[in-house]
Amino acid sequence: MVIRATKSALAGLIASLLAGCAAFPHVEPQVAQVQASTLGLGGPGAPIDAAWWIAYGDPQLDRLEEMALAGNPTLDGALARLRAAEALVQVRHADQLPHVDADGSVVRERLSDKSLIPPPFGGTGQTISAVQGALSWDLDLFGRQRSAVRQASANADAARFDAAAARLAISTSVAQTYVGLARANRLIAVADGFVATRQSSLRFVQSRIRTGLSNEFELRQAETLLAEAEQAKTRAEKQRDLLIHALAALAGRGADFYASITAPSLALDTAPAVPAILPVDLLGRRPDLLAGQARIDAAVQGRAVATADFLPNVNLQALVGLSALGFGSLFTAGALQGGGGVAIHIPIFEGGKLKAQYRQATADLDGAVASYNEAVLGAVRDAADAATSVHSADEDVAAQGRVVAGLRDTVRLDQVRIRTGLGSQLDAIDSGFRLLEAEQDLVNLQAGSLISRIQLVAALGGGFDPARPLGNAIQGSLQ
Repeated sequence: MVIRATKSALAGLIASLLAGCAAFPHVEPQVAQVQASTLGLGGPGAPIDAAWWIAYGDPQLDRLEEMALAGNPTLDGALARLRAAEALVQVRHADQLPHVDADGSVVRERLSDKSLIPPPFGGTGQTISAVQGALSWDLDLFGRQRSAVRQASANADAARFDAAAARLAISTSVAQTYVGLARANRLIAVADGFVATRQSSLRFVQSRIRTGLSNEFELRQAETLLAEAEQAKTRAEKQRDLLIHALAALAGRGADFYASITAPSLALDTAPAVPAILPVDLLGRRPDLLAGQARIDAAVQGRAVATADFLPNVNLQALVGLSALGFGSLFTAGALQGGGGVAIHIPIFEGGKLKAQYRQATADLDGAVASYNEAVLGAVRDAADAATSVHSADEDVAAQGRVVAGLRDTVRLDQVRIRTGLGSQLDAIDSGFRLLEAEQDLVNLQAGSLISRIQLVAALGGGFDPARPLGNAIQGSLQ
């Protein structure tokens, strides 16, 4: 009977507390989260190794990737934000626990003789000393603290995924820059071929002028073509140097690092295979999208916190200590004081503050969902564009390869015609120019094909595996 009566009293107390709370607003989210089933994704998952750049077969690229992922300032900043988010989770956990504090004081005070303390102490100056300990514990009856912990945990997850996204962005930036360096070095070699061929052409025209078979116009044309070839080489060398500077910056190094970057051994004509269709698990493998989902979860918990703010807050409180006039009697049994009880806060009228906070939390949830939806649609488009670019680039490279092969045959036949007296040296020089230009185009297309593959790796989430512990996923190949 006593237990039943206690339960009834508690239920009545809670009902009374709830009745006295501020009126709860009815504001629902307005934005629905996009679902993978509506995006046309299909096919098996796309297995990509965490150190996917190894497939390009260049040890220097492997070294640069490792250095960039160990010392890049962008990644360092993301990891610092992750540590701050994890610390906030610990703060929110601590809010759920009892808090115990200790205080001490020594105060010289004149006591009023017209107040609670009569003479002989009233009207005199006294030293008041006190030592006390206090306990406070928020019982969290309506889950506000639990929601705050879950909100902080979701934000920490988002920070982890942000760090993984930063890692992916850095690794793909290094790889794309490195492919650009390989292209620049190859274009320098092609430009050297241009220069050599056009120097030969200039010498041939100069010899024909001496025999009266050529004119000033042909000489100026040959000199102009040589200047263009030398200019192409200068531009390619400038691009090579700028890319070396960019790689050093991505690796977190300065000008002292430039000389250590040598010509890439990466083969532009060997392209790794890529998935033919967008995988069905695209949304679950991209760290930026997973970060967006975690922010939605955090916003949901933030709305729960705003909901709990309308409900009573119940705290257990206790106090025990010593208090006395002077020091002599401070540590005696008579100086002991203490107490305890329950403190209840009931929000009744807050001037619309709680309702505004709830509407703000609901709007934050809508904003998180909208940002996620935008990121998802962008991710699907990026992946589709990258896949299309890869297949288009492959076809373009194949076609340009046939052009180069045809021009090589033309140059070979021109040499045969010259040796047999059936052709002109000018015809051979012209076909040689066309071949070198075609080879330059082929280099650009081959590099573009590799860059398209890197962009597809980024669009598919790289080698990030959300099933692995997040710390390992962030570190990836550094382990």
